[in-house]
Amino acid sequence: MTGPEYELFAIRYAAREARRSDHFIGGDPHDGPMPMDYFMWLARGGGRSFVIDTGFNAEVAARRKRTFLRCPVQTLALLDVDPNAVEDVILTHLHYDHVGNFDRFPVARFHLQERELAYATGRYMRYPRLAHSFEVEDVCGIVRLNYARRVLFYDGDAELAPGITLHAAGGHSAGLQFVRVNTRRGPVVLASDVSHFYENMASERPFTTSFHIGEMLEGFDRLLALAPDESHIVPGHDPLVMKLYPPPSSALEGIVARLDVPPSGDAPTRAGYASNH
Repeated sequence: MTGPEYELFAIRYAAREARRSDHFIGGDPHDGPMPMDYFMWLARGGGRSFVIDTGFNAEVAARRKRTFLRCPVQTLALLDVDPNAVEDVILTHLHYDHVGNFDRFPVARFHLQERELAYATGRYMRYPRLAHSFEVEDVCGIVRLNYARRVLFYDGDAELAPGITLHAAGGHSAGLQFVRVNTRRGPVVLASDVSHFYENMASERPFTTSFHIGEMLEGFDRLLALAPDESHIVPGHDPLVMKLYPPPSSALEGIVARLDVPPSGDAPTRAGYASNH
């Protein structure tokens, strides 16, 4: 992968207590606690900053019973990034935990798969099982931004900038995409919700929120095809991310993790899962 070598960060802004059965279609035979983290990501290099997803706010956290740790947009200041100056925001999809706070980026262009907005405003939203993952005001806000000519749509894979590519995956949400970023350790694949946890991909058991299970399974294969190996794939909600990757400084311990350096340990892999099951 060519292009600038970007610094790449994960910002942990919220969490929730959950169980293993919450995270795998069909439940889990070894049910037990399995907490979930919520992240926003930042790629910085070549004189540009790219924010990847925008999290949710304290009001949504309280309504959905999530533990709100910090405002992810305000946390950007700890990385010397001013949200008022950010020009590019990549939205992996429009679920509430990935597009809230969009209004905190007043000059940004938003990069989105066209199929995702069609899905979020289309006929399937009459079904609560699918609509519950969206906040209607967020969706309406993106529609307004489109009228303001601030949304750029993609139909499949695309190069957004040298060293940053977008890849459609679908499955979890109809227009889900993930992001590949060139770093000093090679390309890092930010899975977002293509794989919530390392174990979803390793065990080939998709997460419970699903639009198309077949596309979710194919999404795991797409992640693997676009990464040098599994250690270069970063899932969207796994607390292991904060344990495997170091903070940029001691002051950011538990808040920000650096993803442009190798992980300090091993995460679940397909080969490892197969040998143990």
